[in-house]
Amino acid sequence: MTEAFPGQHTTTTTVTQSSTTVQTDIRYDSTYIRTIPGMLKCAQTVLNLLGFLTISISGYSVNGRGSFFSSISGFGFWFTGILLVLYLFHVVEKFFAIPWLRIEFGFCALWAVFYMIASTLCAAYLSYSAAFACAALFGYCAMAAYGYDAFLKFQGVKSGEIAQGERHVAKTTSTVTSPAY
Repeated sequence: MTEAFPGQHTTTTTVTQSSTTVQTDIRYDSTYIRTIPGMLKCAQTVLNLLGFLTISISGYSVNGRGSFFSSISGFGFWFTGILLVLYLFHVVEKFFAIPWLRIEFGFCALWAVFYMIASTLCAAYLSYSAAFACAALFGYCAMAAYGYDAFLKFQGVKSGEIAQGERHVAKTTSTVTSPAY
């Protein structure tokens, strides 16, 4: 039985060190609104509210399409609004162990799909009411905002970021090559 032994042996060791820096005190920080995630949350909250009001004041709010759109926009308004307040007061940073980015990624991706369906249903009903046309417009804009936010959250999760605070990740790679015998 012949066993082949490699002429050269290489061992690679990668050490990953991460440090998380957070402030656990609750404080108001208006600079969050000027960040891209903050602007997206503000836009999503406004679009949710406008879409909800557009369908609610129309005569077709009891229609199945209108009711579905109202449900999506109403729940989106409250969830996104509460998240906005949690970020403004750094409650998310206080509870940094909760996987906020994963939760937001799931919600934003799901709401982008829900808004695509709800807006398409409203757009198919354009000839009946101008309210459905406005709701479809607000819905497609909200779909784009939630879709882009989901993309940003996915990138954050993939790179190991946390929602608020700072995480520094340092990778050290060492390679040892033994000589051929």
